[in-house]
Amino acid sequence: MVKEKIKPAEKQDNLTSEERELILFNDDVNTFDYVIETLIEVCGHDPYQAEQCALTAHLKGKCGVKSGSFDFLKPLCDEMTSRELTVSIS
Repeated sequence: MVKEKIKPAEKQDNLTSEERELILFNDDVNTFDYVIETLIEVCGHDPYQAEQCALTAHLKGKCGVKSGSFDFLKPLCDEMTSRELTVSIS
């Protein structure tokens, strides 16, 4: 059986059409501890990963916190929004 090889560019194009990213934006309202706790509870991050994402969002203005399909990310986005974090799916 001959397997068809997928070129990296084709594979990347396929991923970008389906794969989305949940972006956390920095704000001046929520504490680091609250953001970290939310990332652990909603996104399933371990404490170190949640801390790094919170710090990256603080220093760079935003951070990708979860990847997946839109249908997978939408409930996470809604929950984080209901907890008054600023997030979007891109």
